[in-house]
Amino acid sequence: MYLNIENLVKYYNEENSLIKDLNFNINKGEFVSFVGESGSGKTTFLKCLAGLEKINSGKITLNTRVLNDENTFIKPNLRKIGFIFQDYPLFPHLSVLENLKINLDVKYEANVDYYTELTGLSNFLNRYPHELSGGEQQRVCIARALIREPDLLLMDEPFSNLDSSIKSKIQNEVYKILKKTNTTTILVTHDIKDTFDISDKILVFKAGIVQQFDQPEQMYCNPVNCYCAKILGDLNKIHIDEKELYIRPEKIKIVNKSEYKFKVDKTSFVGKEYKITGKLNKDEIYFFNSNPINDSKELFIDFNKSDLLEFDKRCSNFFTEPI
Repeated sequence: MYLNIENLVKYYNEENSLIKDLNFNINKGEFVSFVGESGSGKTTFLKCLAGLEKINSGKITLNTRVLNDENTFIKPNLRKIGFIFQDYPLFPHLSVLENLKINLDVKYEANVDYYTELTGLSNFLNRYPHELSGGEQQRVCIARALIREPDLLLMDEPFSNLDSSIKSKIQNEVYKILKKTNTTTILVTHDIKDTFDISDKILVFKAGIVQQFDQPEQMYCNPVNCYCAKILGDLNKIHIDEKELYIRPEKIKIVNKSEYKFKVDKTSFVGKEYKITGKLNKDEIYFFNSNPINDSKELFIDFNKSDLLEFDKRCSNFFTEPI
């Protein structure tokens, strides 16, 4: 494996580990999204990888080289790891070209033309950061990191400051650049919408441990617990035959006749379609429909039994109870 994390533990207070026992592997060129709520330790993990924080125990190996274990600590500037932050830390008094070349080793100068062309910056080299859009500033940060040929690129909430109107476009541009350069990348985010269409794999992190690590489709269709199911998309809780089950709203369809009678409480337009909220027995659920439905109308809905998700009964309380 290209990046190997073994039994990584990180804490500031030994009685309350932020990262309890982290284990996973990444192949060369993979784009992995590290997903978790604010305060879960995502950024701290990136800092451990970059050498900006020391781990308490465990082992980090990158491209066959041990970066950190009980006997080893490679300094941040010697790790060949690029780091892109959410606030685009460019020097305001330097041009784009000067920002790209600052502290650049002579052996990488030949890369400047290639990566400025690849990132669409060739016509912006004499501009200053305040003359660039948010997306253009982000591309400068990416080019600056890639010029140095990193073994690993770390991205900490890089899309959070972008307007929603351009976020998807910039995400796709970044993904194409990183795939073309075969750059192994870890993206940290709290927003699952940032991850699905650009990730080879998604890692869901909670309570100091990995909850699930898999391909996006597998994660969405077969979540290992209710936390992963909820963080990865919309979810309804329903009771059938005295069982507590879950189902994605897009799996629910209106039919002419079934055993499931549904009463409409509210119809909301959510763009391209309507969100239909109502009652299935005592459960309040919702699904989406191409047309609005009158409030208080009763109709029949149905779904495939294979689309029902079932978890341990303790699952819904696991993350609200003391660990």
